[in-house]
Amino acid sequence: MELSEPLVLAVTGADHTRSVAAAIARQCEPGDVLLLAGDLGAGKTTFAQGFARALGITEPVTSPTFTLVRQYPVSGSGERPLQTLFHADVYRLGHLQEIADLGLGELVEDGGVALVEWGDLAEPVLGEGALSVHLAGDDGWDDHRTITVSAGRSWYGRWDALSSALGEWKVVR
Repeated sequence: MELSEPLVLAVTGADHTRSVAAAIARQCEPGDVLLLAGDLGAGKTTFAQGFARALGITEPVTSPTFTLVRQYPVSGSGERPLQTLFHADVYRLGHLQEIADLGLGELVEDGGVALVEWGDLAEPVLGEGALSVHLAGDDGWDDHRTITVSAGRSWYGRWDALSSALGEWKVVR
């Protein structure tokens, strides 16, 4: 269930992708789940790196393809109650029950936030209140990406603030 019209953002290069992710991270609260979708090489892990950096995580953030879920303690969150970033990759999971068995919804309840790569596969299990982030390369433009952000019910009260925070990259329709 979408909140309103999705936000469509235009970025150029990995640094802009990381900056968009950082702007989104600053709007997150404990319990949030972000579903990252897009083709291989679209920038999902790059997004996760920018998101983690904004939370004060300094260790390298890599794709959790083979470990399924990586956990990072959040530092520098004095005024923010976020304690843990969970970074998951559900590409190798074949059934929705396997995604449910990861327990991401329960993990984030105690001060966590989760980024789920290939999140479109997890949407039936995790998507009702999640923020969906779809990354796509623009045909013929190596460094140009379109990021489409859409939100469920847990973002009702934050949608205007999120839209404002992403204003620099918004595509005017």
